[in-house]
Amino acid sequence: MVNVRFVENVGISVMVKHQSNVAIPHPLDLVGKAVGSVGRRLRLSGMRRKPGAAPGIEHHDLSRMPGTGEKVYITCIDYSPKQVQRRDIESGQFDAFLAEHRPDWCRVRWINIDGLTDMRVIEAMARKYDLHPLAIEDLLHFPQRPKVDAYGGDGEHQARLFIITHMLQMTGGTLNSEQISIFLGHNTVLTFQVTHGDIWDPIRERIGKDGSRLRENDASFLVYALLDAVVDYCFPILEQYGERLEDLEEHILNHPDQRIIHQVHTVRRELLLLRREVWPMREMVQQLQREPHECMSENTRTYLRDVYDHTVQIIDFIETCREMAVGLAETYMTAMSNRMNEVMKVLTIIATIFIPITFLAGVYGMNFKYFPELDWKYGYFIFWGLCIGIAVGLLWYFRRKRWL
Repeated sequence: MVNVRFVENVGISVMVKHQSNVAIPHPLDLVGKAVGSVGRRLRLSGMRRKPGAAPGIEHHDLSRMPGTGEKVYITCIDYSPKQVQRRDIESGQFDAFLAEHRPDWCRVRWINIDGLTDMRVIEAMARKYDLHPLAIEDLLHFPQRPKVDAYGGDGEHQARLFIITHMLQMTGGTLNSEQISIFLGHNTVLTFQVTHGDIWDPIRERIGKDGSRLRENDASFLVYALLDAVVDYCFPILEQYGERLEDLEEHILNHPDQRIIHQVHTVRRELLLLRREVWPMREMVQQLQREPHECMSENTRTYLRDVYDHTVQIIDFIETCREMAVGLAETYMTAMSNRMNEVMKVLTIIATIFIPITFLAGVYGMNFKYFPELDWKYGYFIFWGLCIGIAVGLLWYFRRKRWL
């Protein structure tokens, strides 16, 4: 059975208040645990700010948020058409890394951070790359709906696009949904993930190949490649659901039982949650494609059409699978109804056969003193012959009427 695990808020256990009286939850308190039932409603209380409080999380507020000491994985890839360099940044090297400038030969810098447990790292990144307070709030308060926001470009903040998407992975029969936050600048791409591990290894391999299209294009093309990988990874997941529905259909037609309908309803709930994850991604990609921004090149917007087409295909596939699940539920109910009709028909025939026999047994079972047939020598055998004759006659009649 496939169980879905979606990130949800589980409450706030550590709270720190800053000068604007905004209660800032630690991000780990917002990390969802596995949902035992996919139909369980997401608890969103951890995402609510204090009424009337200032929106966003300022840079200086990050230093007041407690850390957990868990390891944060930081990788940096600098590349240009002719050169590429990848580094894994250890915690002791992080300050020196931020103090460095991007190499002169570097055209695009991609910094990926796995883990939101070290507020020192997030504060340093927010200060160096001038991340907007509203974007920082959405980064730390999850789950957020997939979306795209434009910040800066007005002299106060650097121009950046802030993109939220959900990365879906099927591991061990469990569907995992993880929020991914992406900051796109002119030459820099920042990606923040909740947990370690992703589906972007093929993109890293493409960056390492000479002459690849990624190496020849700007930072916005890298964001396109990341979003394209997230969307395309939904196809094998949906193929697994399609195969599972086909197996359920075969079982329903051959051996319908109560466990099958429970699995059908489980698949329906999972597809509903999957649709809720993918549907906003279509709007997000469409917004990136249609609304111009100084950080998004025209070439990348052209390639985003392909991502949009894929999201539409995925949504259509999800709707088809949901209709199949609804049809399977109706098929199950029809099969069970037919099975019940067959059972009732058999029981009715048996009852009909025994009604006249019961009548005869009741008549000759009465305690009257004078019963003419009781004195017959072969009365017992005549009684049994009459009963058998009635049963055979009724069976012949039912067969002739095609009731059997």
